[in-house]
Amino acid sequence: LPMEISSIVRLNVGGMLFATTIDTLTQRDTESMLAVMFSGRHRLHMDPSMGAVFIDRDGTHFRHILNWLRDEVVPTVEIATYQELLREAEYYQLTGLIDSIAPLLCKKDEDDNTKAEMTRRDVIKCLQFAKVRLRGVNLSGQNLSKLDLSSVDLSHSCLINTFFSRANLKQADFSGVEANGANFHSANLYSCQFIGAVMQGAVLAGAVLQSANLQDACLIDSSFCNADLRSAHLQNANLSNANLSEANLEQANLKGAKLNGANLRGANLQRAYLRDVDLRDTILEGAYFNGANLQGASR
Repeated sequence: LPMEISSIVRLNVGGMLFATTIDTLTQRDTESMLAVMFSGRHRLHMDPSMGAVFIDRDGTHFRHILNWLRDEVVPTVEIATYQELLREAEYYQLTGLIDSIAPLLCKKDEDDNTKAEMTRRDVIKCLQFAKVRLRGVNLSGQNLSKLDLSSVDLSHSCLINTFFSRANLKQADFSGVEANGANFHSANLYSCQFIGAVMQGAVLAGAVLQSANLQDACLIDSSFCNADLRSAHLQNANLSNANLSEANLEQANLKGAKLNGANLRGANLQRAYLRDVDLRDTILEGAYFNGANLQGASR
């Protein structure tokens, strides 16, 4: 077949069929999951009945994913759809699309219970001082991406749907925060405190969480795919249905953590502490357990 014809690929995304080209899937964002899938280095899952590559994902918003890859255009949709599209962009690791959706979500109106008390500009002004304390402040929905917020005290703050993507948050204190839906994509969270934080549905894909303390945190449905969690403290954390695929959890302490429904496919759990942890309902395909403490663990 001629090259331009052979480069056409059919995709079955959760039962919905799409047609595109290899160039579209690989050239816009070369580090994305789709680019890696179709790089020629990985085995693809084929659906022989449809002659298509199968992707086990809801295909509702995949047309928006393809249009972004083709033209770098963000669709005009409702806020709820942007939130769903953000989750898909995070799954496919399309950093450009994630960064484009973030400011659109930050423009949405908040109700009286979650209305932010400070803006991005207010926070930047505070950063002029040597020690910044924003303890208990409501910053819900604000776009704080790419800021240097290292060592900032944000404990017990309201950070619902707040964007911290690519921010420097090294040694910041997030203890006791309410941060459902917050976005920490590719942020530097080295040695941060998240003790008792409520972060259901938070996005921490690609984040550096080395030596971070997430003890007793609620992390249900959160995404940590490709995150660096080496030596992280996750004792008694609720990671139910969390996405930890390809995450580095080497020497992490997961004593008492809830992992039912969690995705640990391809994760590095070497020398991790998993004593007495229930792994029976956890996806462990391709995970590495060399030297891990699995005494009493259920598998």
